Amino acid sequence: MKKAFLINPADNVATLLADADVETIEVIGHGLLALREKIPLGHKAALAAIPAGGALIKFGTRIGHATRAIAAGDWVHLHNCASDYDERSNTLDNETGAPTDTTDAYA
Repeated sequence: MKKAFLINPADNVATLLADADVETIEVIGHGLLALREKIPLGHKAALAAIPAGGALIKFGTRIGHATRAIAAGDWVHLHNCASDYDERSNTLDNETGAPTDTTDAYA
């Protein structure tokens, strides 16, 4: 069974320790979680439903907020959350993390 880890008991996201598909995984320190979509290694899965605007908690602290409702087992990434520390985080490409709100005039 694939695994994810919970860093702090207050967290509402867990970090995947392997690429996972739509399957049930073990969240170390939490229990089982049914994933609703593919989630890559090192990315976050929601442990519980997070409403639009709701806090994303990792390391026991708020790291950002949901830009739309996120269900338990969903991939938590650039397509559905934004950083509370970086206003541009919601403009980054979902796959590469590259900025999409600027162009490279020197390329």
